[in-house]
Amino acid sequence: MNLAECIRNVPDFPKPGIQFKDISTLLLVPEAFRETVRRFRERYAPMDVQGIVGVDARGFVFGGALAYEMGIPFIMARKPGKLPADTVSESYSLEYGEATLEIHRDGIAPGQRVLIMDDLLATGGTVGAVAKMLRKLGGEVVEAAFLVELPPLRGRENLAAMGVPVFSLVEFMVD
Repeated sequence: MNLAECIRNVPDFPKPGIQFKDISTLLLVPEAFRETVRRFRERYAPMDVQGIVGVDARGFVFGGALAYEMGIPFIMARKPGKLPADTVSESYSLEYGEATLEIHRDGIAPGQRVLIMDDLLATGGTVGAVAKMLRKLGGEVVEAAFLVELPPLRGRENLAAMGVPVFSLVEFMVD
């Protein structure tokens, strides 16, 4: 199945010049959603992954489904103020601003082998911040997984410089 065909391109969103890759259309096709989770499970089941961190919010969709399928914990990386207990936080730069994410301190055990999951890799800033938090908590980042990667934005290289390997299912070449 060609997953790229299930992803809608939305020009000039959220601002002029951006070609937004909308994964919500893939979720409307149950076979495509199942195939996405199947491909991720095929890759990660043999890797002794002990938890999946999903990045707010679309990383919750794929990360939650994969954690369920693999029978392992799912940990949320959320926007500030959304998690009720003690958290660790990390700020990072976006293409058009700055943001912060948080993880519960008790969500990661020292030495736990963790997969980071999000829907799209652009520059890698968001997942880089998550990797920093996981390492602060003593977790080991196995890999960062994405449905979509935009190679010209160099996220793979930026994460590699932090020692975070990357895997993606679909690539789109964008300006």
